[in-house]
Amino acid sequence: MGYRKLSLYIDGEFVSEGRHRQEVLDPATGQVIGHLPHATREDLDAALASAERAFQDWRRTSPLERSAVLRRVAQLSRERAPEIARNMTLDQGKPLAEAMTEVIACADHADWHAEECRRIYGRIIPPREPDVRQMVLREPVGVCAAFTPWNFPYNQAIRKVAAALGAGCTIILKGPEDSPSAVMAIAEMFHDAGLPPGCLSLVWGKPAEISDYLIRSPIVRKISFTGSVAVGRQLAALAGAHMKRVTMELGGHSPVIVFDDADIPRAAMMLARFKVRNAGQVCIAPTRFYVQRHVYAAFLDFFVAELKRVRVGNGLEANTEMGPLAHPGRVAAMEGLVADAVGRGATVVNGGQRLPGAGNFFPPTVITNLPDTARLMQEEPFGPIAPVVPFRTLEEVLVRANSLPFGLASYVFTRSLETATRVSNGLEAGMVNVNHFGSSLPETPFGGVKDSGIGSEGGTETFDGYLVTKFISQR
Repeated sequence: MGYRKLSLYIDGEFVSEGRHRQEVLDPATGQVIGHLPHATREDLDAALASAERAFQDWRRTSPLERSAVLRRVAQLSRERAPEIARNMTLDQGKPLAEAMTEVIACADHADWHAEECRRIYGRIIPPREPDVRQMVLREPVGVCAAFTPWNFPYNQAIRKVAAALGAGCTIILKGPEDSPSAVMAIAEMFHDAGLPPGCLSLVWGKPAEISDYLIRSPIVRKISFTGSVAVGRQLAALAGAHMKRVTMELGGHSPVIVFDDADIPRAAMMLARFKVRNAGQVCIAPTRFYVQRHVYAAFLDFFVAELKRVRVGNGLEANTEMGPLAHPGRVAAMEGLVADAVGRGATVVNGGQRLPGAGNFFPPTVITNLPDTARLMQEEPFGPIAPVVPFRTLEEVLVRANSLPFGLASYVFTRSLETATRVSNGLEAGMVNVNHFGSSLPETPFGGVKDSGIGSEGGTETFDGYLVTKFISQR
């Protein structure tokens, strides 16, 4: 079975001929596995025109009809999961089991939005005069533009598409050029599920040029972006200049706080396995490990031992537990963070150097004895590196955990209800997980505070960014 054919999807048609093509590489081998066509200016104009035209009808479709399309997509997602997952492993690198989990979990996201879109309610306001009727309606905002990342290409795209279409909007999606197959599969499934032409378009190209053109267009009324803080700021500024709504899910630097009354072996095992998920290329990955002094040595021993057991290799191999990093640049970034830490007196306890041979492989790495001023404690690593440092008191660790401009996810391990309550109330984060990992479910909101984002995806909040509020007062 070879890698899938890639194309644009505009106004209900898959088009690829006559466009500039970009090579798609396998991060485990460095080999070319496919070619991705870039959209021309004419393609973007066609996508915008078809989205605007389709919106006039789609906004008036019954929520039951929208729900039926999303349910068909959920079923197709489950049926096609093996093929989608294999292609995702080929162009993104994550182990096949992780890719399968991502696809199957996203079928649940489609089902969730199918149910929730039937419950987009307004309300009646009791009038002050008996012959006046006052009500509030929630209406779709219009044509949306979405930009999704390479680390979870299926998950991040289907969340945005399902929310936009479920709300009655149409959407133009620019997926990740270096891991495009999963987004390509989404376009095919909505097409096969009977989504009317123009409701969803898929384009590729130079990210800065595509985003600039779509955001500036007066046709687009809503922007949704998942990616880095730096790019998110640029897009939010551009959207703001044109008075466009935005949802931003940006980077994080998630603190982990392990108290001395925690179940240390369990916490260490859970955190080690979560840390290497997708080779650490996860926006909510645990990235700053604060461990109370009395259990610091014990936690470190359990944590390192578990990471040493992780099998690193090609994601298509059955025994692989962690695949390659997505790009050669990510390997260089890991090396830079390690060098900076060592230069500040830190100790590399495990890993620390790229693995030999082809592919973008970097081992699970643990670093100790580093100051809070080290780059690794200040910058999101987005890779399999874990700095582990001690702390003394609850008050101290809260200050350190909240010291950065990020506020996406956080993790707390303690047996004390009082401690759990104080810390979860005190952490400046959009998501707080106590003694387990409970984020990213369809029914739970996903989003950050501070520089980590604007708005939420998932949960009952999932449609908020795609709806406008209309007040009607009638005598």
